[in-house]
Amino acid sequence: MRYLISVIDTATASATPQEMAAIELFNERLQDEGWWVLAAGLASPSHSRVIDARGASPALTEGPLTQEPEYQSGLWIVSVPDDATAVALATDASRACHRRVELREFLGG
Repeated sequence: MRYLISVIDTATASATPQEMAAIELFNERLQDEGWWVLAAGLASPSHSRVIDARGASPALTEGPLTQEPEYQSGLWIVSVPDDATAVALATDASRACHRRVELREFLGG
C-alpha cells in the first residue's frame, strides 16, 4: 500500500536546524526499514501555476489553486504493508518536522 504524507505549513523552508536534523533521521529510518519511496520539499505556492487544458485553448493562471493560509510544503511517499504502519509513520513524520501532516492512501493501494 502506498501513502502520501503531506506536510502542512504556512511558510516554505521554515524548518529549524533541529527540525531538519530530525527530518534527516526520519528519512534515514524510512530508507533503512524499506518504507521509502520519495521525499521532497515544495516551493512556495506563490511560485505555482494552475493549468486547465480542458477547453480548446489551455488556460494558465499564475499562483496557487487556493488562497489558504496553510499549504503543502513537503511530502513523503511511503510503501507499507498496512494502514496501521502508515498512521504510525505519519505520526513520526509529524513529530520529526514539528508540523501537522495529512495522510492519504493512493488509489489502488
